[in-house]
Order: sequence, then C-alpha cells, then structure tokens
Amino acid sequence: MTEETRPLSRQDLVDAAAAATSLPKTQADAVLKAVLAAVGDALGAGREVRLAGFGSFAVSERAARQGRNPATGEVVQIAASKSVKFKPAKDLKTRLGE
Repeated sequence: MTEETRPLSRQDLVDAAAAATSLPKTQADAVLKAVLAAVGDALGAGREVRLAGFGSFAVSERAARQGRNPATGEVVQIAASKSVKFKPAKDLKTRLGE
C-alpha cells in the first residue's frame, strides 16, 4: 500500500492540524477529540451536523423488516436500526472531481 492509498488515520489528522495551526500535537489531539465527541453527541441526540464546505452528517432510521437466511431460506425478523449518513458539500464534490 502506497502513501497515497493508505487510509488517513486519526494520528495523521492530529499531525496535519498541529502543522496547520502551530499547536503542539497534544493540544491538536485534544481539539480533535473534542470535535469528534461533539459530533458524536449531536448525532446521538438525533441532531444533524453541518460543516460548511465539507458536508453534513445525519442519523438515518431503518424500519424493522423481514429477511431471509440465505443458507436455509428461513424467514428472519431484522430489527430496526439507526446509521449515520453523510452528504458531501458542493466544495468537497468539486475537490473530488465530480
């Protein structure tokens, strides 16, 4: 895996934030933790999170439904669930070349 294809890690984000702001890495790490906690708390409370120029995160709910076990064909009940959806902003789409 090359450097360009390696996933960006949390430590990479801390390093980039420290370099961009001249903050020590420990402070940049604390800021990143605080931001991620705030985003997680907002989503946990059912609120949408909008980051201008980047995108928005929202909680999506799936209703309970019936499915089939592919191995046996048995009908199974799939519980309702929640997940996070991300919608990129126009600026981010432009950076991606879309």
